[in-house]
Amino acid sequence: MTQMSRPAQPSHDGHDGEFEFWRNHAQISLQPVAAPSILGLFGYAAATFVVATNLAGWYGNTATPTFLFPFAAMLGGLAQFLAGMWAYRARDGLATAMHGIWGAFWLSYGLLYLLISIGVLVQPTPFVALGFWFAALAAITWSGAFAALADNIGLTLVLATLAAGATCLAVGQIADISPWRTAGAYILVASSVIAWYTATAMMLEGTFRRVILPIGKLRGPNVPGREPRQVIQFMAGEPGIKVGQ
Repeated sequence: MTQMSRPAQPSHDGHDGEFEFWRNHAQISLQPVAAPSILGLFGYAAATFVVATNLAGWYGNTATPTFLFPFAAMLGGLAQFLAGMWAYRARDGLATAMHGIWGAFWLSYGLLYLLISIGVLVQPTPFVALGFWFAALAAITWSGAFAALADNIGLTLVLATLAAGATCLAVGQIADISPWRTAGAYILVASSVIAWYTATAMMLEGTFRRVILPIGKLRGPNVPGREPRQVIQFMAGEPGIKVGQ
């Protein structure tokens, strides 16, 4: 643990002087946190690819979702939700929101199909309730995609395709239109591939200490071979590491 302190600068400006005194005598304990989105994006990519390819008709039958829910709940759910909570500690509001909300969705999805598999619930056709799940998630994810425009292109593409896929699935489930569901599944497959690439780029940058795969950062180095910035924030509060730094 590393500590830093600033030398005292006496002041006699009342409350401003008192603030200056405590600021100058403050000690900051640095607690480095690896980018939580590496875990979150890998978990999302794996769960989404496996489930979306089933929805797209690449494999399986009507009973297949009951065999997929443990994988989806653990990788897409638990792993992502934990990444969201670690992102909160790293002071990354966007990653906290996106991993947290989608991690909670995948946990709910796993619980839903657990109840279906043991006969507590019967899956309706069309699955209108699930369509409204996707409608709510799509609205939140479109907001996240807009916020990601200030960070990097890779994350923006992950969230934009995720939002688009969720929108199509919402329409398909609520209106019972099969082509919309299929289109949503294919868009989610694309989103999972982009998420895998983005997470891989972040992981390689963390291990090699330089940019290996560009993800279109809007702040910081984005050229292969460049070293990432090391940012220490003092005035803003406790130091943290944001996604992509």
